Amino acid sequence: MASLFSFTRCTITVEATDRLLLPPYKGSTLRGGFGHALKRVVCPFRRATCPECRLYRECIYAYLFETPLPENSPVLKRHTVIPHPFVFDPPLDKRREYERGETITFGLTIVGRAVDYLPYFVYALSEMGRLGIGRGRGTFTVKEVTSGGEAIYSGKEGSLKRPHLCFFPIKPSRYRGGVAFTFLTPTRIKFNGRFILDLDFHHLVRNLLRRVWNLSYFHCGKTLDIDFKALIEKAEKVRTVKRDLSWFDWERYSARQDSRMKLGGFVGSVVFEGDLGEFMSFLELGEIVHVGKGTSFGLGRYEMALV
Repeated sequence: MASLFSFTRCTITVEATDRLLLPPYKGSTLRGGFGHALKRVVCPFRRATCPECRLYRECIYAYLFETPLPENSPVLKRHTVIPHPFVFDPPLDKRREYERGETITFGLTIVGRAVDYLPYFVYALSEMGRLGIGRGRGTFTVKEVTSGGEAIYSGKEGSLKRPHLCFFPIKPSRYRGGVAFTFLTPTRIKFNGRFILDLDFHHLVRNLLRRVWNLSYFHCGKTLDIDFKALIEKAEKVRTVKRDLSWFDWERYSARQDSRMKLGGFVGSVVFEGDLGEFMSFLELGEIVHVGKGTSFGLGRYEMALV
């Protein structure tokens, strides 16, 4: 029987009310602005650092943005945080200037029980628009939010409907052949303590298995029955047919850490071939939740096609 991974995908359209000056890659601006606005919306102790706050394990901001490891968790005991239950999909174009009245559209994927906090996502995005983003702090309004092809929020009416919830079956198939991947945003995958450029299939699978298992366990309430060792051994037998990847460096400023951070990763394409049936569900789900580090910024986004 297939395990079900739950999520919702939203498309958000905002309208500039000032001139907006944004960086070429907008993922950092969206995620950083959202976190700042969300804390203003829900945090009663804005000067406190989250782990020291008395509300740390009950706070919506901490759950969505800091995502602490639950107390007495039987897994990930060496870690203090778990994967965030959301992913931004910023526009892929490098346009930087938007005049008043122009719109920007971007995606937002919310995993598992975090969908219950969708009103806070919308409210925080509205507050983010009021506070302003980018150089000069240009402002915007949230014009519309859609989910499953249906409008669930209108900025004019201010009402929010329940989003379309998706249940993704994780089950093996019998596919043997090739799969081509196009990495659309910088992808940061570590292997043996180092970020890699020469991606092989087992690198991708190791990261995806871990990410999907953690998201399912902590946010969907489902423990996936995955034989990690056996699947990784199979993944190591999949051939790399073609690889055309390059490193893309970019920086962001972290207000929380008061420092500039390098978040480079590889972009480009790669083709794998072999017995891929047991991996296809994870690969397809990876198109939705991304892969590697920095996924909430929109990093690690890829598309795949059978070849």
